Amino acid sequence: MHLATIDKLCSGCKACQLACSMTRRKEVNPKRSFIRPEGRFPAPGDYIIKYCTQCGECANVCPTGAISKKGDIYDIDEDLCIQCGACVAACPFSVMLLLDGEKAKKCNACGACVAACPRAAVYDSDTSKGGRY
Repeated sequence: MHLATIDKLCSGCKACQLACSMTRRKEVNPKRSFIRPEGRFPAPGDYIIKYCTQCGECANVCPTGAISKKGDIYDIDEDLCIQCGACVAACPFSVMLLLDGEKAKKCNACGACVAACPRAAVYDSDTSKGGRY
């Protein structure tokens, strides 16, 4: 799965965040999700969706090699992660998380956000042209 977004379709409902936190974290806590629709101040109703594009910046700075590409996804080997935070600082979209003494975590392109988005603002670019116009 290759996640992609069409920001202009986002209503800011944050269903994607809820689906992500419930699927990946097993808790109802959108603040701990790996996708973030953010309002573009001062324009009401204008959102940008921040998500992991699998760019690899996190892997480039990891001192232990805990982040490596597996297929199309950068994956984290928690046994190698030393919680240094270099990956978090390097993430251009601020979607790499290191919270509460956990090992670093990021999107694994599970698709929960795609299934939850009522406006197709988040979609799988492998199977769709994206969005409803």
